[in-house]
Amino acid sequence: QVQLVESGGGLVQAGGSLRLSCAASGRTFSSYAMGWFRQAPGKEREFVAAISWSGARTYYADSVKGRVTISRVNAKNTVYLQMNSLKPEDTAVYYCAADVSGSYHFSLTAHEYDYWGQGTQVTVSS
Repeated sequence: QVQLVESGGGLVQAGGSLRLSCAASGRTFSSYAMGWFRQAPGKEREFVAAISWSGARTYYADSVKGRVTISRVNAKNTVYLQMNSLKPEDTAVYYCAADVSGSYHFSLTAHEYDYWGQGTQVTVSS
């Protein structure tokens, strides 16, 4: 079992930055990959970024590439999402998720992830 708790969301002006955190507990954190997703009202949950168990490999959605950085500190059981140059279209509830499958390949769809946090709201004003 894995429990995930996100924090760091809020209201920011366009062009601003936010750093989201996701604290994990339960299963050994360094044994599984992590991802971030987002869901805007009326839309499906969308992949944002993923990071391997060691942090050595990352993958980003085209919509955020160059503006977002995913990282993790295994000693702190925490994964981060640094978001810069935020746009109004980034407004959504952001979720972290754990992929405990052990697959080398990144999981890019929500159904491939096993555990989810409760989400944190990010609102970008224009």
